[in-house]
Amino acid sequence: MYKDEMSMAEAGMKDVIESTVRDFAGVRTGRANPALLDRIVVDYYDTPTPLNQIANVSAPEPRLLVVTAWDKSVLGKIEKAILKSDVGLVPTNDGNVIRMVVPHLTEERRRELVKVVRRIAEEKRVAVRAVRRDSIEQFRSMEKEGAITEDDLKRAQDEIQKVTDKYISEIDKMLTEKEVEIMQV
Repeated sequence: MYKDEMSMAEAGMKDVIESTVRDFAGVRTGRANPALLDRIVVDYYDTPTPLNQIANVSAPEPRLLVVTAWDKSVLGKIEKAILKSDVGLVPTNDGNVIRMVVPHLTEERRRELVKVVRRIAEEKRVAVRAVRRDSIEQFRSMEKEGAITEDDLKRAQDEIQKVTDKYISEIDKMLTEKEVEIMQV
């Protein structure tokens, strides 16, 4: 029971790390990356649908993204969804595919993107701490029920804190790498 709760806490923190990787991939760094469009949601027959479920997004060149819709009739809606989003790309629709040139980032835009990734990192640190808090609460209730001793509770809190510190430092490392990637000219 004690080990089960520890593994659940670690699994929750791993999920936060995976989410951080996805969110950081969606932040533009001056290179074309299909993950830039992962958060785009298109109104597909009155249903909000993720872009990657109705089209293929590819990066055939380092500074070009191409969206190929499986249903050509939805190209206009995809174009509108991209324009409404915060990715900062201008789509060009030729009737068959949508092309977007990824422009060079200005110094000001780079600084804004660094602020965005710092905010994302802080949200993820908070999420890791929430997993820690929930796990410790679970252990406290186990102690009240008599399932574990007070010493076990203290040991569990120490272990959970070590795991928390490990995952928060991993987020910090990812943040540093992403900041360097954004600021490179």
